[in-house]
Amino acid sequence: MTNQAPSNPAPHSLGASIEQLRAKASWIIGLGAALMVLGALALIYTVQATIATVLINGWIMIVAGCVEVYMGSRAKDWRHFSLWVIAGVLYLAAGVMAIANPLLASVVFTLLLGAGLFAAGAMRLYLAFKLPASQARMMVMLSAFVTMSLGVIVITGWPADSLWVLGTLLGVDLIFHGAGWISFGLGLKARK
Repeated sequence: MTNQAPSNPAPHSLGASIEQLRAKASWIIGLGAALMVLGALALIYTVQATIATVLINGWIMIVAGCVEVYMGSRAKDWRHFSLWVIAGVLYLAAGVMAIANPLLASVVFTLLLGAGLFAAGAMRLYLAFKLPASQARMMVMLSAFVTMSLGVIVITGWPADSLWVLGTLLGVDLIFHGAGWISFGLGLKARK
C-alpha cells in the first residue's frame, strides 16, 4: 500500500478554497439568479407552488417510510421491529395521502406549519429569558415574537389561506436564497 498524494490535492487554507470558488463565481451568480426567478414564479403561481411543495413532501415521506420499514425488518427484537415498522407505515400513509389529495394535505401542512412556528417562537422566548440581560437577549426576544406572530397569522387564516401560504413561503425563501448566492458570487468576483 503506497501513500501517494492525489493528483489534485485539496486546498490547505481558506484563501486557497476561496480562490477555487472565485473561478466559479459566474456559475454561482447564475444559480442565484435562477433561484430568484423560480421564487418569483412561485409567488406568481402560489397555488401551483403549494401543490408542488406538497407533492415533493409526499414523495419524500414515501421514501422515508420505505427506509423505516426496511430498518424495522432488520431489527433484532420485536419491540424495535414494531416501532420502526409502525413509523414507516405512518410515513407511507401520509405520503400517499399527500400525493392522492395535495389540496387537503396543504390544509394539514399549513396548520402544522402555523403551530410549529408558534411553538418554535414560544420556545425561543422561553430561552431568551434564560439569557443574561443584553442586546443579544433583546434580539432573541424579537426573533421569538416575529416567529410567534407568523404562527398566529398562519393559524388565524387557516384553512382559507392554505392554498397559498406554502407556495408563498417557498417563493420568498427561493428569492432570499438566490439573493444570498448572488451576493456571495459578486463578493468572490470583487475579491482580488
